[in-house]
Amino acid sequence: MPDAALQTDLGTLSAYLRQTQGPSRRLVAIAGAPGSGKSMFARRLSEDLNRVWRDISQVLPMDGYHFDDAVLIERGERARKGAPHTFDVGGFAVMLDRLRADDGSEIAIPVFDRSLEIARAGAEIVLPSTRIVLVEGNYLLLDDPAWAALRSRFDVSVWLDVPRLVLADRLVRRWSDLGLSSDEIRTKVEANDLPNADMVIAQSCPAAFSIRNF
Repeated sequence: MPDAALQTDLGTLSAYLRQTQGPSRRLVAIAGAPGSGKSMFARRLSEDLNRVWRDISQVLPMDGYHFDDAVLIERGERARKGAPHTFDVGGFAVMLDRLRADDGSEIAIPVFDRSLEIARAGAEIVLPSTRIVLVEGNYLLLDDPAWAALRSRFDVSVWLDVPRLVLADRLVRRWSDLGLSSDEIRTKVEANDLPNADMVIAQSCPAAFSIRNF
């Protein structure tokens, strides 16, 4: 787990973001290993922020930038879907820059549909009024040449701290809920998800805030 400057919780983080928010749009990185609950945490934080200021917050999932299965199959990488090299990092960076430009326009963002295993383009809209974009994903703080350039685009960074045994249990339940067989689940978790989790935990740069999300 990367060292963090401050241990906190969702309510305290939400209060901090509200109290420190100025007129400019900010991007908040919410990072953690697969199974750490990033999507749910980001949604809850966004809802908390929006209860005080309507439409101030929106979630941007990194998973919307998965390469399509057709691309991964052609490259022989379908079994590693979810690993760092199976994302369109360049396209993701362009989206972050568009959001940071804050030019008063609506911005359509893609959202990954896990039940279909596909990213849906233009699935949600970031409004001009949105001041805080909560960007959630595994590799936002990864100390890797392909991903390192993203870190300078974030104004605030948050790490979700979850023990490896809890991660493994959550990942098994995730695939079980989608109807996979025991053998399919074992392959996905042991050959892909947990190796990705170990890499994220070992190789992510420090965040400003750390939250125990279990």
